[in-house]
Amino acid sequence: MNKLIVIAGPTAVGKSDVAIKLAKKIDGEIISADSMQVYRYMDIGSAKVTKGEMQGIPHHLIDVLDPHDAFNAAVFTKMADECIKDINARGKIPILTGGTGFYIRALVYGNDFSESNGEDTDLYEELEAKAREFGPDFLFDKLREVDPASCEIIHKNNVKRVVRALMFYKETGKPISLHNKELHENPPAYDFDFFVLTDDRSKLYERIDRRVDKMIDMGLVEEVMRLKDMGLTKNDNSMQGIGYKEILMYLDGEITLPEAVEMIKTGSRHYAKRQITWFKREKDAVWIDRSEYRTDEDILNFILKTIG
Repeated sequence: MNKLIVIAGPTAVGKSDVAIKLAKKIDGEIISADSMQVYRYMDIGSAKVTKGEMQGIPHHLIDVLDPHDAFNAAVFTKMADECIKDINARGKIPILTGGTGFYIRALVYGNDFSESNGEDTDLYEELEAKAREFGPDFLFDKLREVDPASCEIIHKNNVKRVVRALMFYKETGKPISLHNKELHENPPAYDFDFFVLTDDRSKLYERIDRRVDKMIDMGLVEEVMRLKDMGLTKNDNSMQGIGYKEILMYLDGEITLPEAVEMIKTGSRHYAKRQITWFKREKDAVWIDRSEYRTDEDILNFILKTIG
């Protein structure tokens, strides 16, 4: 069975730094489990790791798609599985790093997407049209009626995920939360160690706020302007990411820049909270609280001891 190490956790907790240090120790390569860093031209808003920050460690599933391309859990699992097999075949250790919990679960537990392929475009367009006409609360309330468990981990403004969950129910008659729970009880697809990095909530939120300010200083507005010039709009899946949709609203004259910045910070904090909630459901996860360790080196030693 192929070996895999997972380092997950909320946004801005420092997953990449720990993963790179670990990769140096165990001759590993990193696979990104991030729904935004996969896209080219979307560097600042996704907090994409730079070539310098990689410190010579190979990184996979970064800058491999254009922003117009579709990317979802099914696409991710196929691409990531190919990377894991290749890395293992070369005698190295793959380290899956990111905060997109649904993608990680789908990969580790061998998610089966055959029950609902999401290709009923008429249904998809019908549900999206209702969201535009009646607002996100309308669809979210519909989802709550059939799958309240999903409403605990999907934000109502994440219309695409709400639509997908409703589509799954309409196509299969089964809540997607139940489907995911059943899959989670399956034997894992890999010989894996699963770590979740976390921190004191106030410290995490402070880091998020500083990161957003840094993104603005680095030119997030200009980055979104370039994407807009490429023809990307709020209807593109890639532009639904936190940071991109708010700046797009600013560029479209819907809100001011200070309002956009505050919305990004608030949205990022809420996202971090949902990520923590998601990972708490992972029965195989070993939690690492930064506040209990003096340095990353101490965290690294704990991981090395755990994986043997």
